[in-house]
Amino acid sequence: MFAVIKTGGRQYRVVPDDVLEIGKIAGEVGTIVQLGEVLVLGGDTPVLGAPTVAGASVAAEVLQHKRGPKVIAFKKRRRKHSKRKRGYRDEITVLRITEILADGKAPTIGPRPKKEKVVKPAEAEGDEAPKAAKKKADSKTSAKAAATKAPAKKAVAKKPAAKKPAAKKAKSDE
Repeated sequence: MFAVIKTGGRQYRVVPDDVLEIGKIAGEVGTIVQLGEVLVLGGDTPVLGAPTVAGASVAAEVLQHKRGPKVIAFKKRRRKHSKRKRGYRDEITVLRITEILADGKAPTIGPRPKKEKVVKPAEAEGDEAPKAAKKKADSKTSAKAAATKAPAKKAVAKKPAAKKPAAKKAKSDE
């Protein structure tokens, strides 16, 4: 089943588990929001809205609020010594579609639990493990440092200076 929704002046075709970026909407990260402007419900029997499908909505989990790429508006008027540079970044909300609802139903699926980082327990030998890790880290950093340094330049043997022709002696015998 799919749906076509309208939000922020744009239309999106969505299916469950889609991740999409839309214009910023209200909602905390990790909460479920309902998008009510559903234009089409697709599936075995598609339902077209006029302009929207009555009682249909799309439930989505807010994953993140962020800013879009930087857009520069640069204007220059030739030969007038006039120019203007302005920039902006759009506010974006990242959503994951959880389910598509019809007939005024409420969302049944909650937000997904966050994955926790797995922390490896320290080894029992205590003293030897940190030394080995430090030694390994030092060898990596020294190898990186050696790789990033510019190669040493070879000394180029200079040619001996060219001999100048001897100055002619003034003939005093004449």
